[in-house]
Amino acid sequence: MRNPIPAIKPRWFYSECKIYICNFIVSYIPSHTIRLFYYRHVMGYIIGEGSSIHLGCKFNGSAFLHIGTNSTINQFCRLDNRAPIVIGNNVSISPYVKLLTADHDMNDPQCLGREREIIIEDYVFIGADAMVLGGVRMSKGSVLAAKALLSKSTESFGIYSGLPATRKSQRNQDLDYSASYNRLFN
Repeated sequence: MRNPIPAIKPRWFYSECKIYICNFIVSYIPSHTIRLFYYRHVMGYIIGEGSSIHLGCKFNGSAFLHIGTNSTINQFCRLDNRAPIVIGNNVSISPYVKLLTADHDMNDPQCLGREREIIIEDYVFIGADAMVLGGVRMSKGSVLAAKALLSKSTESFGIYSGLPATRKSQRNQDLDYSASYNRLFN
């Protein structure tokens, strides 16, 4: 007689437990120091000096996240890091943003899943509740407006909005600021 319960693979089980603890316990601890320790040393994320990940952010994978210096991911963002997400320096990601690296190939007869990286270069600003899809590169200084859907790569210093997002105007190119943003209980 065949055993109806499949064998649990220890490596897979450990990975799933890390993600669960990350998303439902650690992400709600009101201390940057404790959260960053867990993200760096348990999850294996690379997070630069002065960068922060605020309360309630959710992740889909361990590893595959690299954040430069002085960048901020505000509260309740979703980072689907099953494929690499690379975030540069002085990047500001507003609350409720979704970075989705995985989807399904609708042209494949089996509708197979696929994973494509997201690259966000220096001085990028992403507005609240916006969504960035896999395979996109947000070039230096570009802006994505609130509630926009970005499915194609941007030009440097371009300002994008809409569903799907299109280029609306140009941003000043003399950028020299820090996007580091720490609050006591965020």
